[in-house]
Amino acid sequence: MFKDKEFRIRPIEEVLEDLKVARVQHKFVEKIFLADGDALVLKNDYLIRLLNYIESNFPECKSIGIYASPQDVLRKTPEELKDLKNAGLKIAYMGVESGSDFILKEIKKGVTSAEMVMAGKKLEESGIKASVTFISGIGGREHWKEHAMESGRVISEMKPSYVGLLTLMVERGTPLYDDIKSGTFKLLSAEELLKETFELVSNINLDKKCVFRSNHASNYLSLAGDLPDDKNNLLDKIKMAMENTGMLKDERFRAL
Repeated sequence: MFKDKEFRIRPIEEVLEDLKVARVQHKFVEKIFLADGDALVLKNDYLIRLLNYIESNFPECKSIGIYASPQDVLRKTPEELKDLKNAGLKIAYMGVESGSDFILKEIKKGVTSAEMVMAGKKLEESGIKASVTFISGIGGREHWKEHAMESGRVISEMKPSYVGLLTLMVERGTPLYDDIKSGTFKLLSAEELLKETFELVSNINLDKKCVFRSNHASNYLSLAGDLPDDKNNLLDKIKMAMENTGMLKDERFRAL
């Protein structure tokens, strides 16, 4: 998404002006998302000034969200995260991708699974809901089971409020695309992805509510439920799709 963009921190006056324009254009704003890809990198005084402005000028807004890299969550102190929560930040979206340390290293994520768990717990303990995403198929045929089992373990340890599954889609010009072309990385078929998802869900063991979704445009099978209550229902639906592949989304409708 950001290959053609150079990272910079915008002057806060520019962002406040964006909010002023949005207030004029939109009479009712229920949710506000602080972008771009890693807004939690900003210092707390910057973020709290934005959050305070939103509270004053968008009184109808019920939820403010932000993207958060695990590194930036870990850089914030517990007190800083609680200050953001108290200023109105409700939810942080964090890409975990996989619970496997091997896969995280291969995709150059920059953190270990233990650090991922620590970041997710830190958000939840501050009162900010953690919404974490994983990528089905990111381990390829060689590491699918490790990806599934370790991702289930990380979710179980982290206890996030939300979990989302996306499915791997590869762009030209990336190292992974070259690995696929050379045969060193083998993509999973739709049926193999179901098997992986079944294994992943089987390995999630939670004692608090977690909203589980696998309904992204990239997914072959749409899944939705609340863990742990709906775990068996989710597994039953995956089994049903394994036996009836007509339930799977046609490749033409997976374009992003």
